[in-house]
Amino acid sequence: MSTNEETKEKIRREIWGKMEKLNIATFPRPVFGRIPNFIGAEKAAKKLRELPEWKQAKMIFINPDSPQRPVRTFALMDGKKVVVSSPRIKKGFLLLDPDRIPRNKYWEAATIRGAFRYGRKIHPSEVKIDMKVTGSVAVDRKGGRIGKGHGYSDIEYGILKEYGAITDKTPIVTTVHDIQVVEEIPVSPHDMPVDIIVTPTRVIRTNTAYKKPPGILWDKVDARMMNEIPLLKELINRKNKI
Repeated sequence: MSTNEETKEKIRREIWGKMEKLNIATFPRPVFGRIPNFIGAEKAAKKLRELPEWKQAKMIFINPDSPQRPVRTFALMDGKKVVVSSPRIKKGFLLLDPDRIPRNKYWEAATIRGAFRYGRKIHPSEVKIDMKVTGSVAVDRKGGRIGKGHGYSDIEYGILKEYGAITDKTPIVTTVHDIQVVEEIPVSPHDMPVDIIVTPTRVIRTNTAYKKPPGILWDKVDARMMNEIPLLKELINRKNKI
């Protein structure tokens, strides 16, 4: 494990530990190994809902983790189409269209099980994403971000970029508890930086200087990911034909 990865893992452990100790974490618990759900997640989602980027967005990619469930629900309530990833991207991406879902089922549709029930599978080449909302374990004010450590959020971003579903200008947003905003996070070339951090109490525009990855950085894709994620195999086959 590199020095950067060791530092990231240390930050993860500290954040998970603090959230459990201070009882900031909420269901599902314990939060170790997860994108942690937190008290105030709905408040953060409401703040995100007020941003001009949100109001202008017609289609939003939102991660499937528990703390962003209110974000997914509000997006549907606001008439926005929502794209979510299936767990570990094994079954690709799903599209939730609020016009095709009963309004009283939005909260249910905002779960993974509900997304499979009320959404439909889509290919990333079919969509144009106006905003990507990601879950985080920790972030810093410069745009550095840490997830669970499995790299799936970076892979999601890379796949969307490869298929032209997002661009460098697509805002990357995260909702977190204030305690998850830390002093500094080491950033690697494959890491997806965030443009906007929303907590229950504030909005932080990072004006990040970190470059967004150009697509999939294949040296970071291991054999397990390649076997699990059909879209990666598809991309490799496409590149080999060029």
